[in-house]
Amino acid sequence: MQTSPAHAVHHGDREIETLEEFDATVSSRGTLSGFRVQSVDLTDRTRELLTTDTAGAVFLGCRMRPDATGKLRADGAFVLPPVPGLPFDPYRGHLYAPGDLFASLDEGYEATPDALAYDWFQRTKADGDIFGSMLRAVHDDSMSDALDELLRGARVVGVMGGHAMARGTEEFRGAARLGRALTHAGFTVATGGGPGAMEAANLGAYAAPYDDAMLDEACELLSSAPSFTPSITDWARAAFEVRGRWPKGNHSIGIPTWFYGHEPPNAFASHIAKYFANATREDGLLARCNAGVVFLPGAAGTVQEIFDNATPNYYESRGEPTPMVLVNRTHWTERLPAWPLLTSLARERSMGARIALVDRIEEAPEALKRLAGQ
Repeated sequence: MQTSPAHAVHHGDREIETLEEFDATVSSRGTLSGFRVQSVDLTDRTRELLTTDTAGAVFLGCRMRPDATGKLRADGAFVLPPVPGLPFDPYRGHLYAPGDLFASLDEGYEATPDALAYDWFQRTKADGDIFGSMLRAVHDDSMSDALDELLRGARVVGVMGGHAMARGTEEFRGAARLGRALTHAGFTVATGGGPGAMEAANLGAYAAPYDDAMLDEACELLSSAPSFTPSITDWARAAFEVRGRWPKGNHSIGIPTWFYGHEPPNAFASHIAKYFANATREDGLLARCNAGVVFLPGAAGTVQEIFDNATPNYYESRGEPTPMVLVNRTHWTERLPAWPLLTSLARERSMGARIALVDRIEEAPEALKRLAGQ
């Protein structure tokens, strides 16, 4: 998985998202005409803004001095200033890191940007504020743009499963081992970014550079706060304790939503694309799992994800069907019998060669490889 480059423009798409990119572009191009500058603090670049051609440029949420703003608008540039008082940046150019969303955790989860953004969402959603709706849409589109840039060229495997899976259980350890095995196999692990099975898979990816003993010890440390209820603060602090003890974890993706505000994001995904609109988040998560999806036992949300993924595979609307591996035969044939319906849908379709049901988590990586080779 690639990280954000430090050179002037991402893949020639004329986006500038850091001060370093801004400086490099001004130095090498001598113009900002036609560029899009996204959420960069330009208050110390007034001279450059006043002396550089900015015709047709777009500045989204960039801090700058009033004389620079006036000059840009006179040039014909489009300038949308930062929105004061927001607990998030709608024009953000990069995905979140865990520390971004959990800043101020020492004061309790309620003081973190994650909790404050959810509170803002609840208020603006309730009063039907059109400005709030616009800001949420801009933010979510910025998340999608940053996610596409980050994942370009990556082989992404999704791990879906319920939020209720408790730390300290054998199921949690199994999901963590799955995330670790997928990472060792060269995949980028992507999850819904929340607690339970999602956290376990992100933890496993994080633990990939370390040995088995580290993963066992990390799971033991986390078990001191088995769930995000009753205290998100304690739950999150346990995760950051693990991160502090083993700071050189591997990357993975979490794609959570403020729509489920009672479920906090987990701290083991290195890159977090958090959305306000759950429908955008769900479709975006599955669409980016180009190397397949593993479905661990879950409830209604996981059942929905199975068939959200099956539909484009059935119609081949995203191209060739991608592998789908369901884990736990009893769960998916008796408790929530999604497997019989999935096999009925797949009959005489090309997706039939891309689905598998396995009993144990340990069988999932091999099943993915087998299905990808069909």
